[in-house]
Amino acid sequence: MFRNQYDTDVTTWSPAGRLFQVEYAMEAVKQGSAAIGLRSKTHVVLACVNKASSELSSHQKKIFKVDDHIGVAIAGLTADGRVLSRYLRNECINYSYTYESSLPVGRLVVQLADKAQVCTQRSWKRPYGVGLLVGGLDESGAHLYYNCPSGNYFEYQAFAIGSRSQAAKTYLERKFEGFMDAREDLIKDALFALRETLQGEKLTSSICTIAIVGVGEAFHILDQETVQALIDEFEIVGEEPPADEAATPDQSSDAEPGPADQGTPSDQGATPMDI
Repeated sequence: MFRNQYDTDVTTWSPAGRLFQVEYAMEAVKQGSAAIGLRSKTHVVLACVNKASSELSSHQKKIFKVDDHIGVAIAGLTADGRVLSRYLRNECINYSYTYESSLPVGRLVVQLADKAQVCTQRSWKRPYGVGLLVGGLDESGAHLYYNCPSGNYFEYQAFAIGSRSQAAKTYLERKFEGFMDAREDLIKDALFALRETLQGEKLTSSICTIAIVGVGEAFHILDQETVQALIDEFEIVGEEPPADEAATPDQSSDAEPGPADQGTPSDQGATPMDI
């Protein structure tokens, strides 16, 4: 992707109308560890892969609590994600102190997008090399947003970012219409989608993190024992597809992703950016 003429500055446009520094930041998101978000009418589930860069090191934290009703999952440069999550936390605290109520999720996402956009318009700044899945609950219901390094933001029913996320997107596109309000079903779909990004590697609680927020349930990260129990339960039911597809001829489509579901060529050779 290297261009030697128009990518030396974030404020320099190419003749084709592109900002290459912003595109490079978006590429950093694609190289990060996979992160997945799903929502129903009452709950939002965030999940991520948190592989360690070495057997001798611990993994980087990929899911952050912002407030009792909001949390974020990140993919890309972890240091940038940590700074932005602290900014979100401060905004929630200031709003709560001023208005004595919780900050609406949509308003917080707009503030985050505005902060990211400033970095695409100042020559002495660089774009944040991280994508954020913002999940939360407010008076209008459950919400899931994706914030891009370019300053754009989108609301989704379900979405996946990071390395080899295309396989998870394919799974979610087939399943999102059947998302139930039951939190266990939502967590189950999150684990199945997360497994699609591992390319045959066994899914265990040591390499994934699950967080949930919902009606009557503050945002929290599930402990490893709970996650492993859920994984074991789903594995006992087998590598079988969920019940709604049990009667269809293609019973192995969910268990083993095909070549087309392994992600784009750029994702296959990418190394998760756990730095």
